Amino acid sequence: MDNRYPTGRWQRPESLEHQVLLGWIRQIEKLPEKLEKSLISANSNDMESCYREGGWNLRQVLHHLADSHINAYIRHKLCVTTDFPTINPYPEEKWANLYDVKSVDPMLSVQLLKLLHSRWTEFLSSLTPEDYLRSFYHPGMTRAVPLWESISLYAWHGDHHLAHVYICLKKDLPLTV
Repeated sequence: MDNRYPTGRWQRPESLEHQVLLGWIRQIEKLPEKLEKSLISANSNDMESCYREGGWNLRQVLHHLADSHINAYIRHKLCVTTDFPTINPYPEEKWANLYDVKSVDPMLSVQLLKLLHSRWTEFLSSLTPEDYLRSFYHPGMTRAVPLWESISLYAWHGDHHLAHVYICLKKDLPLTV
């Protein structure tokens, strides 16, 4: 298993299927609960464990999830309320090394994710079929990204980092993360 991509690399979907889209939204909805369950026995020493040599520690992974998913929520709302917005990428590596990542209890980011995902999935579930077809421009990808594709990416992203949490805690990965 490649600890960098323990669930495999994200595969860009070729088309939108409504039932699959609903599954992605459900994955996003369930991530905070899965994180909380996986972290029940975690201690402060575990927070410094890395999922691979040269990779982020558990503390950084948890704060990164909150940072990334806050950005995704904003991007998704902009996509629905603005005509073809250009989103603002952020330097994830630099954010992962800021002072607050080292000083703030990572469980606060888990709690933030719990509230954010509740709001985010309520928003995503309220959209029309036409809304899911709207796009934003991603300068890093240098292309338009349809909302439904971005939802797919963030469903994968949550499970990708949930697998990192399991690796940091030296737990066996569940059959489905």
